[in-house]
Amino acid sequence: MSTMNVSLPEALKAFVDERVQRDGYSTSSEYVRELIRADRVRRAERELAGLLRAGAESGAGIAAGKAYWAAKRKALRRRG
Repeated sequence: MSTMNVSLPEALKAFVDERVQRDGYSTSSEYVRELIRADRVRRAERELAGLLRAGAESGAGIAAGKAYWAAKRKALRRRG
């Protein structure tokens, strides 16, 4: 595992120390790792929401039944 040193103003360090004790983290590093993981999840959720929104706004969908996929397979076979 890599090490990263972070400098905090005293007020932020006190806040982190309080959260570590109150929320049952074993170290401040564990608390910071959890914050980073939560940020990664939030970013992935926002990205997914954007993709879903773009898809919904892209216009009417198409029917993708057996005939559709058969035509796709046929076109792919012709290409290569």
